[in-house]
Amino acid sequence: MKITIACVGKIKEKYLVSGIEEFTKRLTPFCKLEVVSINEEKMPDNPSAKEKEQILAKETERLVAVIPDNSFVIALDVVGQQLSSTELAAKFDELAVQGTSHITFVIGGAFGYADELRKKADLRLSFSKMTFTHQMIRLLLIEQIYRAFKISRGEKYHW
Repeated sequence: MKITIACVGKIKEKYLVSGIEEFTKRLTPFCKLEVVSINEEKMPDNPSAKEKEQILAKETERLVAVIPDNSFVIALDVVGQQLSSTELAAKFDELAVQGTSHITFVIGGAFGYADELRKKADLRLSFSKMTFTHQMIRLLLIEQIYRAFKISRGEKYHW
């Protein structure tokens, strides 16, 4: 299976970079992981609603452009469906049985993304009702992808 993570911005914190590298390495036997990061738009300190809308539209347009054709699109969205790790593993299994070989997860920037992306998504997924930075959620997502593959294969994950 191929998994693409389309996201906004670069990871700056060393502890997040280290965690992402570790779980990316662990995923190697299970899937081909590709992270496609677009540049973050500069947001003024106190943006008007119109400025915020324009910036989100620009980022969303660039995110949509990097989503591979024929992939199953899962947009991370605060108001999306919440799944347990076991349910995410079952979703991967279900997609594989249906012949889906490519999943794309989309992580918006600090202010999210425009509705155009929500409409393109096959599934909108929420990690929690809590708010996380978009950099931190990238690490959490990669860890959950790894956990889902371990669960699907009946392999031990918890020690």
